[in-house]
Amino acid sequence: MVSDVLVPMDDSEMAEKALRYAFDEFPEAEITVLNVVGGPSWMMGEATGLALADDIEEAAAERAEAVFECAHEIATERNRKISTLVGIGHPARNIIDRSEDYDTIILGAHGADRSRVSRRFLVGNVAETVSKRAPIPVIIVR
Repeated sequence: MVSDVLVPMDDSEMAEKALRYAFDEFPEAEITVLNVVGGPSWMMGEATGLALADDIEEAAAERAEAVFECAHEIATERNRKISTLVGIGHPARNIIDRSEDYDTIILGAHGADRSRVSRRFLVGNVAETVSKRAPIPVIIVR
């Protein structure tokens, strides 16, 4: 029985679909939404911005607010509650490192990085990495 579900979210439509799927398929499970900020990018913009902040955890929490607000709205639509977590660093690594505390991971097939060539493929880089390396079942939502 699945009682604890981790739903990594960014500000993408696929992440919202993954959260809705989690609510629909696991109506009794505790849902935790994870937003990872400060991940590497080819220009290092977000990671550099966090590194320059006086309080990295506070800066990360501020960047995650919009994603969590959306997640709470979806939860309210479904008359459900969620827990939230903020991760700092590489998204796939954060998800995998936290996975042993959950029964399954549900994530969108692609994240918010819409400009990448990988958008043409079936599964994005983070989803692919998590599905290959996580020690628990992973459900990828399209």
